[in-house]
Amino acid sequence: MPTEPRLMLLDSASMYFRAFFGVPEILAEDGTPVNAVRGFLDFVSRLVEQYRPTDLVCCWDDDWRPQWRVDLVPTYKTHRVIEEVQSAPDVEEVPDPLEVQVPVIVEVLQALGLSRVGAPEAEADDVIGSLATDAGCPVDVVTGDRDLFQVVDDARSVRVLYIARGVGNHERVDDAWVRDKYGVSAHQYADFATLRGDSSDGLPGVKGVGEKTAATLLQRFDDLAGIRAAAADPNADLAPGVRRKLVDAADYLDVAPEVVAVRRTLEVPRTGHALPAEPAHPERLDELAARYNLASPVGRLREVLAAQ
Repeated sequence: MPTEPRLMLLDSASMYFRAFFGVPEILAEDGTPVNAVRGFLDFVSRLVEQYRPTDLVCCWDDDWRPQWRVDLVPTYKTHRVIEEVQSAPDVEEVPDPLEVQVPVIVEVLQALGLSRVGAPEAEADDVIGSLATDAGCPVDVVTGDRDLFQVVDDARSVRVLYIARGVGNHERVDDAWVRDKYGVSAHQYADFATLRGDSSDGLPGVKGVGEKTAATLLQRFDDLAGIRAAAADPNADLAPGVRRKLVDAADYLDVAPEVVAVRRTLEVPRTGHALPAEPAHPERLDELAARYNLASPVGRLREVLAAQ
């Protein structure tokens, strides 16, 4: 068992989407697809075995498209919506064979005794931001989404294990990695993403400002507030074309930073996340493993947990 506390935060949806598309179709005896379940469990086994966290949280999208973000930027994740719901989270476009597996993942996590944490009107990113901030120990954030580079903090030993190219080929993202990749530091990344925009999240960015210009502006003026102040100052050394683009985007820049920034102050449980050496509900876990053809990944994860 590791003696020093280490927290691992999983961007769960990012992981099970990648498992679904990366693992060939596997069916349970009743025909239920289980490739995402098996892949997700194998990912957890590999990561726990490699990094030996003392605590682990499967961070969850209780609301994958919070209305307060949509109110600020109406295009936020619009292209992923298949049904808008007035009194509940909108329905996200998810392949049917994956959708039926998510409840199975939830059941298996519960039987294992692994923490799963979400929050009302919040995405998993917000849960991660809140748990990573002031955790008081080293934190590994597992995600395939670059939005979370903004939580990287060398001083507080918070890094991202970036799985965009696969869990087996992940990258360890620290401040130097972000600087090398984008030309900005991790604490500037949210402003960088606001300027650049992100089509995958429906964020338009500042028209005509790409990654290179965004990085150059942040290198010169440090943050978005400094950039906007320069745009408003006729004496500031700023190219006329760039100044005009920033001024024209004023309405977007007034609201987008709040949408892009992960929340850091959610009231989520900060204790009770210790990795269990034994399943919380072993009989239920055995039942699920038999029903859903999960004996191999469940068995491996149990071995990994017992060895910690």
